[in-house]
Amino acid sequence: MSATIHRGQRGVGLVEILIAVLVLSIGLLGLAGLQLRTIRNNESALERGVAVTETHAIADALRADRINAQNGSFNITLTDAAPTGSTFRETVVRAWRNNLISALGAGATGLINCNGSDCTITIQWDDSRAGGSTATAQQLTTRIQI
Repeated sequence: MSATIHRGQRGVGLVEILIAVLVLSIGLLGLAGLQLRTIRNNESALERGVAVTETHAIADALRADRINAQNGSFNITLTDAAPTGSTFRETVVRAWRNNLISALGAGATGLINCNGSDCTITIQWDDSRAGGSTATAQQLTTRIQI
């Protein structure tokens, strides 16, 4: 009788191990997906932080040349090419645009619109790595008084 009991139990340990490996594999796949999403979100947060830093950089330049900023000399739209001259304004705006491209990618650009002492600074970049299938263009707009 004891021989028949042992014969009925044969192979049960192997099935239990296979099921445990299957459950563990599914859990590890979920963990890998979560890690991938975390990396994407961290990259997006880093890009937002860089955009804030670049906003502060151009705001300091506007304050350094307050008279020209208030007269609208620094104004540039998102689609305008960076200025090519050698004045302080042209050098600063060109360097700012180049910093945006190097830090945020080839599609990054910036807008400056000063109306008297009220200035609006907008930075736009492509956040497709973090966005997935949603809208990928991100914008950060800051209003300052100079």
